[in-house]
Amino acid sequence: MVMIKYKDLVPVRWLCQWSGTAKSSWYYISTDGMRGRKSSEYTLKANGETVNNKQVVEHIKDLLRDEFLCVYGYEKISWELQAEGFIINKKKVYRLMKEQHLLCPGRRIHTSGKRQFVQQRKIEASYPMQYLAMDIKYVYIQGERRHVYLLTVLDIFTKKALGHLLKSSIRQHDVVLLLDGIMQEYKTEGMIIRNDNGSQFIAHSVRNFLKSRGVNQEFTHIATPEENSYIEALHSTLEREVIRRYWFDSFYHAKMKLADYYKFYNSRRRHRSLKRKSPNQFWELYTKNLNSNLMFNQQTLLN
Repeated sequence: MVMIKYKDLVPVRWLCQWSGTAKSSWYYISTDGMRGRKSSEYTLKANGETVNNKQVVEHIKDLLRDEFLCVYGYEKISWELQAEGFIINKKKVYRLMKEQHLLCPGRRIHTSGKRQFVQQRKIEASYPMQYLAMDIKYVYIQGERRHVYLLTVLDIFTKKALGHLLKSSIRQHDVVLLLDGIMQEYKTEGMIIRNDNGSQFIAHSVRNFLKSRGVNQEFTHIATPEENSYIEALHSTLEREVIRRYWFDSFYHAKMKLADYYKFYNSRRRHRSLKRKSPNQFWELYTKNLNSNLMFNQQTLLN
């Protein structure tokens, strides 16, 4: 107020010196909003139609409601919009999504409820399908210069690879589908499955599915792969015996070769811990001995 009162009586530099204010601040005019040119409120379409940005945002929200598009970031959403005739670049899509809190970090998987962490590092299994382990491994496709992901589920007692899935990305629904296929033919009540803290494994859909099947889920502690040593050993073997030996021309080449290896691993690869038998042979031996014991017990009761 003092500066305004004397602004016509003395030079501006004197007023700034008296008030301890920088001279540049005297000429500064505050403006609302972001710096730079004001953003356009409309978006064009290939057919010449003009669409309000609010309608574009609503369209983005509709895309994100799709079951498999919900994890898309701004770049892929811009591809979807462009495919539908919108003349829009990824920078504008990023701005619109950021303003509406629609970017991926704002849609990360949130979990509630206490996770059950492992109590003992070494797993002690007494029969097949008592204890399972699952994990995800990177596989590099040299011919396509990209990584894909391999999800494997292992039976601890027999070391059998119960199922695997190779995809460019592993989502929570992929984990549920693989586990559901494995568990359809087995009794799951009281089963325990161990995994790390990957977003696919802590997702509500995975945890609820396992809970509905009576399966107890254990989480390893952060940065302790030794707590899931059995499947880490399997992936290490896979790395040594397959991934380092083959140059994968394509995703389908890798998928075929890994499927062939898992068949070999289950049926023919011998393990010292399994009395030099393959996982399938050890499973059959356990089943044979179990049936023999049941027959003996029944005969004892009859006599």
